[in-house]
Amino acid sequence: MSAMSITIASQAAYLVAAVLFILSLAGLSKQETARRGNILGMIGMAVAIIATIVLALVDSARPVWVTALLIALVFIIGAAVGTWRARTVEMTQMPELIAMLHSFVGAAAVLIGYNSFLTEHDVAHLSEIYLGVLIGAVTFTGSIIAYLKLAGRIKSKPLALPGRNAINVGLLVVMAAMLVWFLMTDSIWALALMTVLALLLGLHLVASIGGGDMPVVISMLNSYSGWAAAAAGFMLDNNLLIITGSLVGSSGAILSYLMCKAMNRKFMAVIFGGFGDAPKAAAAKVEGEYHEVQAAEVAEELKEAHSVIIAPGYGMAVAKAQTAVATLVERLRAQGVEVRFAVHPVAGRLPGHMNVLLAEAKVPYDIVLEMDEINGDFPSTDVVLVIGANDTVNPSAAEDPNSPIAGMPVLEVWKAKHVVVLKRSMATGYAGVQNPLFFRDNTSMLFGDAKASVEAVLGAL
Repeated sequence: MSAMSITIASQAAYLVAAVLFILSLAGLSKQETARRGNILGMIGMAVAIIATIVLALVDSARPVWVTALLIALVFIIGAAVGTWRARTVEMTQMPELIAMLHSFVGAAAVLIGYNSFLTEHDVAHLSEIYLGVLIGAVTFTGSIIAYLKLAGRIKSKPLALPGRNAINVGLLVVMAAMLVWFLMTDSIWALALMTVLALLLGLHLVASIGGGDMPVVISMLNSYSGWAAAAAGFMLDNNLLIITGSLVGSSGAILSYLMCKAMNRKFMAVIFGGFGDAPKAAAAKVEGEYHEVQAAEVAEELKEAHSVIIAPGYGMAVAKAQTAVATLVERLRAQGVEVRFAVHPVAGRLPGHMNVLLAEAKVPYDIVLEMDEINGDFPSTDVVLVIGANDTVNPSAAEDPNSPIAGMPVLEVWKAKHVVVLKRSMATGYAGVQNPLFFRDNTSMLFGDAKASVEAVLGAL
């Protein structure tokens, strides 16, 4: 085949890969078709990679064997690191892993931008280079801060610098002015200075967002990484990268908007690091005594119940209790007890985190309900088991206007006849807010590791 024929064939393969990516997104929109969506995405990526390798070998200015060796070296390193991380990462570490992967996309966009500027120096692409580097730099440092917060390396509390809104707006205005400088002078110093400011902006934007909103930040950074990839596609004149980046960027933005709506948060406020959010007064101090129960008492209560709702959270993921919980559900349903799951949109610090864990444990899809679907059923529920959840079942979100999570829709578990909270201790949740649910008259605390506690209840049953 001639070089022209190979180029045409590669572009056709890119089109096939783009269609497969669109079908993959469509499949991922439902639990029943998610596996098919993943497979289509994997096939699409394989087609794209093979087409890119062939095209690179044909268009390479250096000897073919040198290009092949470089590609092989990159693949070996990438595959080794990727396989190692995939095999060792815990499900509870998925949010921070995703944040770190977003930082790689941002760093790649920055490097591609500088490479395009230094090697090709095409004046027609200056605006694309500038915007690509800007988005990539913001994504890079923002993702690193998100990773550090989610991994517990730094506090999840929002950074509240004096005049933080003015800082964000000021940086944007300066970078807009520098774009004019860059286009008029074609100076690398303008690009370099903007890169430093963009890195600082990404750092400040995410640092200014509290832990309770970090799941939205993850989807927002996902969107940023998509636009960074699309910008890289323009710089490399790669249509597939443009299409793929646009798909990721738009879907991430839509997900961020839907999550903000579900959490009663302002979309623009989260994107711009809490811009416009008024500082809250001190949250009300929680006082009272909690009531502790043992596994045998919980088992006895579950035997007598007609309806049970389970509200899972990050603690269930940490304890790897999903299989034991699935066994408990199977046992109760066999005894005629109606059992359902109530899943908060951000339970587990990542959208869909709990759904994945429950699907992994083979819990039937039809009993896993979203917050809006099940919140009205708590008043008629005999027992609610809160397994490792805290902020997502905190009544202060609805009752204390000064709470850091005020206004965030939560699972209204306290309206049930009785609530049993499975938790290691009385410590606060990720948002650092005390939970008055633990001190209510209709709430009991079953302390210990979630998996061990559920297994103890099973033993008593």
